[in-house]
Amino acid sequence: MTHEDYLLTIDVPPSLEETLVDCLLGLDNVLKFSSFSSNAHDHLLQDLSLVEQVTGRQRKISFQIHVDKSGVAELINRLKTEFSGSGLHYWVIPIIVHGKL
Repeated sequence: MTHEDYLLTIDVPPSLEETLVDCLLGLDNVLKFSSFSSNAHDHLLQDLSLVEQVTGRQRKISFQIHVDKSGVAELINRLKTEFSGSGLHYWVIPIIVHGKL
């Protein structure tokens, strides 16, 4: 099975939410994206405040970005350029099926 569409998920701090929205809206290869509040959990405590260490979570905004096969590398390269050094965590998975109901 070959996959033509992919889902890139990226977690950003709330302070970068609007910047990422603006970036994504300016890209032609992004088919659609959603964003929502989430809590990130990580065993590495180095980037967590004391409160986050105690509660075991860090508030994030998660983005799920639907992108076609030809745009995955371009999107990741653009994000690496625009958000270099920000420590954002992302992952890409193939979309098996999608549609409208």
